[in-house]
Amino acid sequence: MDWLHVVVLSFIQGISEFLPVSSSAHLILPSQLFGWPDQGLAFDVAVHVGTLLAVVMAFRKDVVAILSGWFAHVFKRRSSEEARIGWAVLAATLPAGIMGFVANDLISDYARSGLVIATSTIVFGLLLWWADVKGVRKLVMSQMTLKSAVLIGLAQALALIPGTSRSGITITAALLLGYTRQAAARFSFLMSIPLILAAGTFKGLELAQTGADAHWLPILGGVVLSFISALACIKLFLAALDRIGMLPFVIYRMILGVFLFIFLA
Repeated sequence: MDWLHVVVLSFIQGISEFLPVSSSAHLILPSQLFGWPDQGLAFDVAVHVGTLLAVVMAFRKDVVAILSGWFAHVFKRRSSEEARIGWAVLAATLPAGIMGFVANDLISDYARSGLVIATSTIVFGLLLWWADVKGVRKLVMSQMTLKSAVLIGLAQALALIPGTSRSGITITAALLLGYTRQAAARFSFLMSIPLILAAGTFKGLELAQTGADAHWLPILGGVVLSFISALACIKLFLAALDRIGMLPFVIYRMILGVFLFIFLA
């Protein structure tokens, strides 16, 4: 795998995984515009590992506290805010996991066209803008309920449609439910941990079954570069979020969607 491809694809995955701009819309651009070959399953696993490590590193204190609280609740029946958030993350993960298991092949066969990606990039971008403008933005993450978590999880299942953006649709749902931008983004990132772990594990098992040869230096490069870019992206996004809001990402999605319509649809 060419090192230019490694660098570009790693940074695209690391940045677009967590920004509300759709990683699938960006990952098709190099192959469509420049004729780059498919990066292969081993590289997909590598960048999933990198982004997973990044989000765990960024929220390491939260992850430790949530896991400790959750296990204390399960085994000692000790209630806590951390345990409640842990259950909320699990509840929010289930809809996407079930939908992915049931409809993955259907989506792969019929929904990965340039037209679908361009349309969903624009439509869900406008929905994000509407949620940011209309949401009351009063609830903090400690007020997350199981009902809200399930609704956000149902929204996350829509991210199986290419171009939707997992982080974009979950932040949209949380904003519409009245959560602050920070709460919406932080819960979205925490939700990504089990989902990325599941996706990476699934791809890893698939890689083991196929027995594909791995070129370990590009693979390691993919892990490191996706980790660095994702970690920087998470920190910068959270730092700037209350100041800039969602409008810059909405405008970017509109431009990207029009571009995709012109060149790919």
